[in-house]
Amino acid sequence: MDITERTGSVMGWRLLSALVPFLCGLFAVLISNLPLSLTNGLVPAPLLGLVPIYFWCLVRPDLMTPAAVFGIGLLQDVMAGGPPGIWTLSFVICYAVIDRQRDAFAGLAGLGAVLGFATAALIACACAYFIVALYYFRMPLISPIVAELAVTVLFYVPGAYLVGLVHRRLVGPLRSEP
Repeated sequence: MDITERTGSVMGWRLLSALVPFLCGLFAVLISNLPLSLTNGLVPAPLLGLVPIYFWCLVRPDLMTPAAVFGIGLLQDVMAGGPPGIWTLSFVICYAVIDRQRDAFAGLAGLGAVLGFATAALIACACAYFIVALYYFRMPLISPIVAELAVTVLFYVPGAYLVGLVHRRLVGPLRSEP
């Protein structure tokens, strides 16, 4: 194998590993917005797209860029069917807060890590609430957004486990030199 073939192979794997966080976010949004409900619509769908955003922003901020967060938020807006831009702006603001406070969030473990994610989810949900209030020029009911926040935090642990598994099995080996 000559050097050009090897370089092309390495670059291809690096590109694939750089796309994995974005694809995880898109997949999470698609899963959370499937038109299926085990609770007959009594419990809102979780914001599963926020789990990869939070995880990758802390673990590999070079792979989760603001543009990727924008794309994930845009898909969330399209799939959720609400006013355009609500979740896009909320996810980008949440990403900015996580990025600025990365050292504080990354140092958390156990219950602290769940509370750190809960803080990030609270920021995203509060932003969405106030954006909707500005959009409609009235204060909407707070109970739906609180329920969505609670369900999102509840799904953080299994979501973080799956994203961590993807990181260990796929991104870590793809980022290393062959």
